[in-house]
Amino acid sequence: MKAHLLFKERDFEESSSFRVDEGPVQDLELQTLLEAMAEGDKFLFDTAGKVLLSGLDDPEAIEFRQAILRDCIDHPDTVRALYDVTQAAFEGKRYFFGFPSHHPSGILSHAVQSLELYFEQLKHLRRIADEHADEFQSEGFTALMEMLVRELDDDYFRVIDSHLRQLRFRGGLLLSAELGVANKGTAYVLRSLSSRNRGWKARVGIGTGPSYSFELHPRDEAGARALSKVRDRGINLVANALAQSMEHVQSFFAMLRFELAFYVSCVNVHDRLTTKGEPTCMPTALPCSPPGLFARDLLDVCLTLTVNDRVVGNDLDTEGKALVMITGANSGGKSTFLRSVGLAQLMMQCGMFVAATTFRGSVSAGLFTHFIRKEDSTMVSGKLDEELSRMSAIADSITPHCMVLFNESFSATNEREGSEIARQTICALVDSDIRVFFVTHLFDLAESLRFRALESTQFLRAERDPDGNRSFKVVPGDPLPTGYGDDLYRRLFQSDGRTMTPIGSVRDPPLPR
Repeated sequence: MKAHLLFKERDFEESSSFRVDEGPVQDLELQTLLEAMAEGDKFLFDTAGKVLLSGLDDPEAIEFRQAILRDCIDHPDTVRALYDVTQAAFEGKRYFFGFPSHHPSGILSHAVQSLELYFEQLKHLRRIADEHADEFQSEGFTALMEMLVRELDDDYFRVIDSHLRQLRFRGGLLLSAELGVANKGTAYVLRSLSSRNRGWKARVGIGTGPSYSFELHPRDEAGARALSKVRDRGINLVANALAQSMEHVQSFFAMLRFELAFYVSCVNVHDRLTTKGEPTCMPTALPCSPPGLFARDLLDVCLTLTVNDRVVGNDLDTEGKALVMITGANSGGKSTFLRSVGLAQLMMQCGMFVAATTFRGSVSAGLFTHFIRKEDSTMVSGKLDEELSRMSAIADSITPHCMVLFNESFSATNEREGSEIARQTICALVDSDIRVFFVTHLFDLAESLRFRALESTQFLRAERDPDGNRSFKVVPGDPLPTGYGDDLYRRLFQSDGRTMTPIGSVRDPPLPR
């Protein structure tokens, strides 16, 4: 039995084709998203992280998961009930006494206990399938429900219950054997004690043939060990076969639990967003070429999960653009916008919804981030050295059709040098069919790229009102030679028209030009 809720024809495997380094986990603040998906459940947290970072590069595979997720959003109680059954299958084993041994008798006993537990949960799955199969429309859930109804029929459970009762050996153990070399026992076979194999006289206890028996003295330890060895040899084949059956059923529950956990975690965060009134939509995944991204009301899902108020969304149209340069006012929402792009790309490619009213974009072969970091407290290297080292690591791993998000990169040196380093890096990446989103205050860099007037480049700018207020909107616009730092200075150091002296200053500094 196979669940196949993450892939149509195979089980889930952590992707080796979709490339993601450790940068996005920190730079995009994925911890916040995963905590919202998990709601305190460690297994949900771990599962969501594995699937989120193992993106798909096939639009059809993404649509397969999206259809299943729509079913989960429409029928969350049924999906959670299925997940609870798989949870119970594993939590029940905690109450088993002892540990499975390597002896056939111990293996058999553990397998019987496990299968009795698992088959009770399989009955629950069958009951849910009988009651709710008609609710689901997706190909994945329809196939799962049909499989549960078809393979877990009443005859199947009757046969299994009968076998498990016999394997408890409450009526004793019947073995047959042959004499081998030196009169040693060989060809041990476990025989059924079923009364159906005996005649009516034997069943009522009359007319039976002679029998031979012996009894062990209660303190005959050697005799007990000898009989134990005979018993183990007799049940060895049955114990191994039953253990394999137990592992098969256990692997089914494990995979079903894992795959349902991803969708339950998606429903958890979807409920939080819709309760708050934030937009969500199923994105349209497009082939990796030509590159592009179109969105309406796209927002940083991690930001809105950490604040009470609704956050500002952005519209975006970069279809056919391999390079997107984002400039503009300080504290204008550029970094937040960049995170929203990266999060939406990851969520789309793992089959999730995105936080937007409309979203369509080309898939990527991987996602990398290069955000500005704090100064190295150990003083092992300078900021520029650290930035170049991280860029070198990205260059070693990146492939065509990947996406890289830069945030204030190469600003640790002067503008001329930083612009030249960034310019060469950007050109090399774009020439290698890699999409680049670059947030920068380096006017020399942005202006030189604008001067080239390449059709594959899109320029965006953080919006600023004439009075200096920020709308936190990012709109199409050419780069400007200022980041409007004087707005922040006046807000931080001036009040009621009076200049406030910063701590450590002797006199008021001049406003930056």
